[in-house]
Amino acid sequence: MNVVDKVITLVQNESVRLDPERLSGLYSQLGDAGAEDVVCRAIEELAVRLSNCERLWRQQDWLDLRKSARSLIAISEQIGMTALARVAGDVTEAVDSGDPVATSATLFRLIRVGERSLTAVWDLQDLSV
Repeated sequence: MNVVDKVITLVQNESVRLDPERLSGLYSQLGDAGAEDVVCRAIEELAVRLSNCERLWRQQDWLDLRKSARSLIAISEQIGMTALARVAGDVTEAVDSGDPVATSATLFRLIRVGERSLTAVWDLQDLSV
């Protein structure tokens, strides 16, 4: 019988990068109401697509996972979520490489970064539902 002396829990802490100039540009271009509408819709769509990515991964639907991850790039760039866009690109590349382990690792990083990014934008804009 093997006995484990020490169990180490790894805490994964992902940093997010937001481009506040992108958000400022939206507000300048669309006004407060228009920009808030765009940001709220983008946040909602990102949350749905992140959830879809995980579901597609569990189903091993690589083609649709790639499409879903790829779609996150444009949406996240629109509202200044640069880290999320970059990691979504990493998931797309991992799927393209045919490596299920790399795809799994980058997907769950995408989910972590996505959750933190959504919270950061929400807090930055002090939006309410």
